[in-house]
Amino acid sequence: MKLEDLVIRAEELVQKGQQLLETRTTSSRAGDYVDPGGLAEFRTASLAFLSRIFGEESPNFKEFDKKITSHRPSTVEKGIGILRASKEELEGGWLTTTKGLLSAEIFSDFLEMAEHLLAENYKDAAAVIIGSVLEEHIRQLAQKHGIDVTFEKSGRQIPKKADSLNAELAKAGVYNKLDQKNITAWLDLRNNAAHGRYEEYSRSQVELMHQSVLDFMTRVPV
Repeated sequence: MKLEDLVIRAEELVQKGQQLLETRTTSSRAGDYVDPGGLAEFRTASLAFLSRIFGEESPNFKEFDKKITSHRPSTVEKGIGILRASKEELEGGWLTTTKGLLSAEIFSDFLEMAEHLLAENYKDAAAVIIGSVLEEHIRQLAQKHGIDVTFEKSGRQIPKKADSLNAELAKAGVYNKLDQKNITAWLDLRNNAAHGRYEEYSRSQVELMHQSVLDFMTRVPV
């Protein structure tokens, strides 16, 4: 799903909350309240969205989950406020930037692990780790630049292969043709390692791959 689709979905949920406010009813015993069924639908849809985009440990999700629990109109207004703030974060690129910073830290740890494995002569395990980091970096680059990372087949969303995303990223001008060719070669080396074809590459090639992937990720960050 592209970034603009996420922004549209956030706005749809804001509108759903505003429609829910229109069901406001007042009684002498219960005071002001909104339609209970509508509230359940609004809460469920919003939490599913916030969980998927920001994660269940995010302030966005936790705040909504904690505060949107009663049928009071003021509660719904709080929920609308959280959704509007989330929409602004998406529009401002905050989500992409934060993901990039976290990914850089995590990827650095894995590449350091691969460097240690190479020093200990475990070229095959190192090649798999480096290739896996590269694949995830490519996937996140695609998401950052609005390229779908899945395709529909028989009603199901199937993840695109890294080679396909690589071609689409180069076509979109995210990086040049030389980078695309290098990535194809690195992914091929990684596949050889993952499928036990250990004689198809040398330790020195894995060492070069490690240095090159690190350079590429620095030049073309998420």
